[in-house]
Amino acid sequence: MEQYKQEFIDFMVECGALRFGSFTLKSGRQSPFFMNAGAYVTGSQLVRLGEYYAKAIHNTYGDEFDVLFGPAYKGIPLAVVTAIAYYRLYGKEVRYCSNRKEAKDHGDAGVLLGAKLLPGDRVVVIEDVTTSGKSMEETIPILRAQADVKLVGLVVSLNRMERGKGTKSALEEIRELYGMPTTAIVTMKEVVSYLYERDVNGAVFIDASVKRALDDYYAEYGVEEWNRS
Repeated sequence: MEQYKQEFIDFMVECGALRFGSFTLKSGRQSPFFMNAGAYVTGSQLVRLGEYYAKAIHNTYGDEFDVLFGPAYKGIPLAVVTAIAYYRLYGKEVRYCSNRKEAKDHGDAGVLLGAKLLPGDRVVVIEDVTTSGKSMEETIPILRAQADVKLVGLVVSLNRMERGKGTKSALEEIRELYGMPTTAIVTMKEVVSYLYERDVNGAVFIDASVKRALDDYYAEYGVEEWNRS
């Protein structure tokens, strides 16, 4: 596993963005873990978060894109901090763009804020995590209504590796539905492999009991990729 992925896993649990216990998801599933990107609230945390996203994008999609699009609301700061990090790490200027929940009819009018989308723009969509793909159902039509853009790919912080609406993961369903590549900074399988019985600043986040809960959860909701060696 790449060094930046290991650092990101440590970062998630240290910030409290990734927690283990018992959580009821919007889907109604009882999950033994919960991911909350809203836990990144300080300047130093946001700087590091942008760098991890930038590294994942660079390693997966290279530099062949023009715009980072962050769906409202959580995607807005993600797009901003990642655009800054991308310039600092790789010297490439990329524009950021987000949507408004409600269109503005004066001043900087329209449904977008940040950069305007232009015909031919190559767009990377950036989100925190996706479990159902619902946000993409809203985001893709917005992008396509603004300009004839190319969807380079979607990047999220964590691939939960559980079934979406059918038997495949939400990321796999998005990839097939929109013909758009998808990636994550880390997968849940990488998280479990790295954190199991590991001491992180004096705490073990995945011990034998948590591991059993995770195994039971993925036996019911996991995708085929989870079971591959």
